[in-house]
Amino acid sequence: MSTSITRRTTAAALGLTAALVLAACSNPSDGGTTEVAATSGSKTKINISPDQDRITTDKVDSIAAEVPEKIRKRGTLELVSSSGSAAPLTFFATDNKTVIGVEPDIASLVADVLGLKPHINTVSWENIFVGLDSAKYDVGFSNITVTEERKEKYDFATYREDNLGFEAKKGSGLKVTGPEDVAGKTVAVGSGTNQEKLLIEWSKENEKAGRKPVNIKYYQNDSDTYLALQSGRIDLYLGPNPTAAYHAATTGKTEVVGTYSGAGATLQGLIAATTKKDSGLVKPLADALNHVIDNGTYAKVLERWGLSDEAVTKSEINPPGLPKTNK
Repeated sequence: MSTSITRRTTAAALGLTAALVLAACSNPSDGGTTEVAATSGSKTKINISPDQDRITTDKVDSIAAEVPEKIRKRGTLELVSSSGSAAPLTFFATDNKTVIGVEPDIASLVADVLGLKPHINTVSWENIFVGLDSAKYDVGFSNITVTEERKEKYDFATYREDNLGFEAKKGSGLKVTGPEDVAGKTVAVGSGTNQEKLLIEWSKENEKAGRKPVNIKYYQNDSDTYLALQSGRIDLYLGPNPTAAYHAATTGKTEVVGTYSGAGATLQGLIAATTKKDSGLVKPLADALNHVIDNGTYAKVLERWGLSDEAVTKSEINPPGLPKTNK
């Protein structure tokens, strides 16, 4: 059994995944930085200014040649990500217009290998998939989880583990390890996400067990969600663990009270570059990702954003994802 499979099976068996620990502070005098402390105990000062000086890598002709001719002739890789601010995944720099984060950094590395200029488009979550369906965009790099339902319409090239975080008001005393811990609780979640799917399944499981269902709430943006959390209108917010941990560290008002695999209790969730099914892009995307994993630039990007714990050892095409019925 490979190391990656062993690690994934272990995490799935436990259900809970190790929480990312962040400690952050802004320093406007040096252009805007945030200090990130990972579980290893090391600290990384990350740049949140518009002057990113991203990590780059060289073009690989053999992989670039795999890209569909139409895209090669265009010369750009049309990338799409969510416009919602979700540090350290995808968010705006201190100028409030430059898109930065681990997702655009990895996408830029892939574009380098393919010999294409990355062009990042930011849209609402649901319009990511509308744009991929219409071929307006080539590939989504937006913390998109592999799911069995999505695999019917899209191809995936994985590049990061998917771990979810339950965020609560600091000092709430709440702990979440399974469905019973959210029974009767009011929980906010993003619509159309795998987090929502997991929460709905947990609510159904609670009802079958004679417990109260989850009172699920939806908000248009993060600021409304966090205002509801602080005011006590909701008990918890379920989102990507890196985002929850980053927010908790930078504000000091919330804390991560539980983590869970994005693919449920039996499978380690995976985040993937997402392209329209049979677009011809998934193989060059996976090959490019495996190249940057092998040459070390991928690891440098994850370290830069304090996400080394979510690294994968290889990019897989269309692996098992969140089941249609999560158990």
